[in-house]
Amino acid sequence: MRGLTGTGSAGTRADLQAVITAVAGVAALALFVSACGTGGTGARDEGPAHADPVVGAASSSPSPSPSAAYRRVDAVALVKDDPKVSAAVKRDLKPCVADEYPIDVSYGKLTRGPAEDVVVNVLTCGDAVGVGSYVYRREDGGYDNVFSAEESPVYAEIDRGDLVVTKQVYEKGDPVSNPSGENVITYTWSEGRFAQTDFHHNDYSNAVGGGTDPTVTPAPNT
Repeated sequence: MRGLTGTGSAGTRADLQAVITAVAGVAALALFVSACGTGGTGARDEGPAHADPVVGAASSSPSPSPSAAYRRVDAVALVKDDPKVSAAVKRDLKPCVADEYPIDVSYGKLTRGPAEDVVVNVLTCGDAVGVGSYVYRREDGGYDNVFSAEESPVYAEIDRGDLVVTKQVYEKGDPVSNPSGENVITYTWSEGRFAQTDFHHNDYSNAVGGGTDPTVTPAPNT
């Protein structure tokens, strides 16, 4: 043991000096890493060296997830089995190509129910003119028709929780492809039914494709 604490040999002193140098290097590296973890200030007052702001941002801004209440429906069967849909709409609801029906379906919260409401627009095959718009609310395991509009041409959409129905307006001589304007009506669900909350009219410009196309049958006056 005296050989380790005494004068010893030159080789022993060299080995001891190497160990001391290595330990000092490790300590300096640890101090440098700690300084980097504190944003480069070289010192921390208290607490562990981790990125708290990143954790907080992640917890306060969770990723959006799909609605658990969404359930896809057979819209064609829904319309055909609905006693509130006119016989004319049901009769004309046929596939345009193969088994593809002229029908648009949207899902969203309109009636504040436990499940997504279903908005169905029935169109024509040739020019996609809306002939019927319907809203279905899920109740007691089935779907109840809570809104119908069959004054063609008509189209219904969901806009920030409201139902927006657009009805094109034709003046005398207007072809189906070129209406003079549109009425836009907004409905909000209130006390178990849809109530009208807004109405506005838009006039279309006749600058593009103006005039009447003699090959198109004019729509009836509304």
